[in-house]
Amino acid sequence: MSINRTVVLAGATSEAGLAAAAALIDAGARVIATGRSEERLAALRDAGAQTEIADATSLADMQALAERLGRIDAVIPLVGGWRGGGGLAGQSDEDFAALLPALQAVRATSRAFDAAIRASDAGRFAIVSSTVVTRPLAGGANYAAMKAASEAWTRAVAQGYAKAARDAGADLRAAAVIFRAQGGLQADALARAAVELWDQDAVALNDTVVTLG
Repeated sequence: MSINRTVVLAGATSEAGLAAAAALIDAGARVIATGRSEERLAALRDAGAQTEIADATSLADMQALAERLGRIDAVIPLVGGWRGGGGLAGQSDEDFAALLPALQAVRATSRAFDAAIRASDAGRFAIVSSTVVTRPLAGGANYAAMKAASEAWTRAVAQGYAKAARDAGADLRAAAVIFRAQGGLQADALARAAVELWDQDAVALNDTVVTLG
């Protein structure tokens, strides 16, 4: 089934971003991939994505992009990375600061594209988290805390979608979903999950957790 959707992959210059872009394009979607480096966006452009120089952690950049693009059906922020180890004593402020952009990207993209996603007939917002939030370890406390915060923010986004539909007396059409990776993020698993975002309606999908595997 062809996906006639426009999808923003924000901070998409990783292997996982390229895999998700390729899978969505193969399924018929229009993909806009963002990054801060023209050079790092080249592979995404070669795969058929429209590329945009923009910082996914910047609300101003994401708002400007949202205004330029207009109609959008889905946004997936992909800023991430791992810093950890050394037990609780090893959870440095430097590592915490290095992990913070992942949460900043979730906040910036969800806010900037909120109106566009709710205006779509099947809007989707999805983040990539990790199963470590269910059993955090001392050596990964910074990382688990950042993922947990991102999940809490995304659940608030989901509640906002539901409340907006309810207040308008309309059917729920937008859904926010959490992808949880087991261990390290597998690019092919994320790609499949991105394509499957429209396999369920918004009522069934909103405020759910999908374990990638």
